[in-house]
Amino acid sequence: MGNYFHSVELNADKCCGCTNCLKRCPTEAIRVHGGKARILPERCIDCGECIRICPHHAKSAYSTKIEEIENFKYTVAIPAPALFGQFNGLDNIDFVLTGLKKIGFDHVFEVSRAAELVSEATRRLIKEDKLKKPIISSACPSVVKLIKIRFPELCGNVLNLLAPIEVAAKIARREAMEATGLPSEDIGVFFITPCPAKVTEIHSPNYAEKSEVDGAIAISKIYPALARAMDHLEEVEPIAQSGLLGIGWATSGGEAAAMLGDKYLAADGIENVIRVLEELEDEHIRDVDFIELNACSGGCVGGVLTVENPYVAQARIHNLRKYLPVSLNHIDGRSIDDMMWTEELTFDADIFRLDEDIIRAMEMMSRMEEIREGLPGLDCGSCGAPTCRAMAEDIVRGKAKETDCIHKLKAKIQSVYDQLKNTI
Repeated sequence: MGNYFHSVELNADKCCGCTNCLKRCPTEAIRVHGGKARILPERCIDCGECIRICPHHAKSAYSTKIEEIENFKYTVAIPAPALFGQFNGLDNIDFVLTGLKKIGFDHVFEVSRAAELVSEATRRLIKEDKLKKPIISSACPSVVKLIKIRFPELCGNVLNLLAPIEVAAKIARREAMEATGLPSEDIGVFFITPCPAKVTEIHSPNYAEKSEVDGAIAISKIYPALARAMDHLEEVEPIAQSGLLGIGWATSGGEAAAMLGDKYLAADGIENVIRVLEELEDEHIRDVDFIELNACSGGCVGGVLTVENPYVAQARIHNLRKYLPVSLNHIDGRSIDDMMWTEELTFDADIFRLDEDIIRAMEMMSRMEEIREGLPGLDCGSCGAPTCRAMAEDIVRGKAKETDCIHKLKAKIQSVYDQLKNTI
């Protein structure tokens, strides 16, 4: 199994083995043994559901420390549009952008600007009939990884355009190099992120060898310093260059609405996303050109690294959009090719391969089905695996034994008891 970077981390000292995360994980990436949870790195999609559900705060997400901006001669903040929904009474995003400069960044480039470019590029590709329909948005890294792991047949439907954070980082870095004359390595581009999946995507991209972003700082970490800076601004710089289409990407349905058509579908929340993907795989969804899927409820404003209630943040974003033009960013002379993926999205078969030897793997698969049929089928999680099928797989992989199932153990104890009773 290869090396995997993950933003989601587990603090075993805080874990009490309650199985809440086990049952919530959408890719069965968690096991509980010896009273402690364990995350299987090859299956984790960094959706943050385990962070959200853990009552003991044993799960957390790694993100860049703001002090790391000092490692560069010139720094650019690229804030997610979800950041603008975190502040009460905000009617001008220039307050936030100026605040970011106040706390140490030399320049700010909104991700919402790049989102408008990605939306326009998508519209062009749809018009030219160059994409496989229905097109699935590639903006949410957790959804992209989920498709790689659970729905490989849909890999060809995923939009092969860079996410807005990568497009923003490319443009921001290029502009900074031209403005300062500094080489690329002296310029630090930092994303202000609402979720752990985007942190992981920066360190281990799905669609490129290397990200253009140097670090991702959680909204929750930067919020206190940013809020204080905004409270003491003497002057607000006119920095903002985003329209309502770009800002709308912060909430569920925003990207789909930017397609400016009516044949689209938007779903948010990991369970709803899985339901849509299952129906799409079964070809039950028709007459839809574009599908926007967000792992977090409400869209990016619902990320676990935000500070505000997602529904409150969503209302603030909608209010902000009232005062904005439709779009302020256009492709013009830019090449869409510069926004395309450099690598194809493919199914990682190694994750589910039981053995390198195909004959041995088939034998293990047969044995796994036998074990599964012998298990109670309750999917109770008491064994430390999320389902009986996952338990059977763990057994054939040598990571568990049948008596880990409390129902099988109870039956075995009863059998021993009955034998002893008959001998007395």
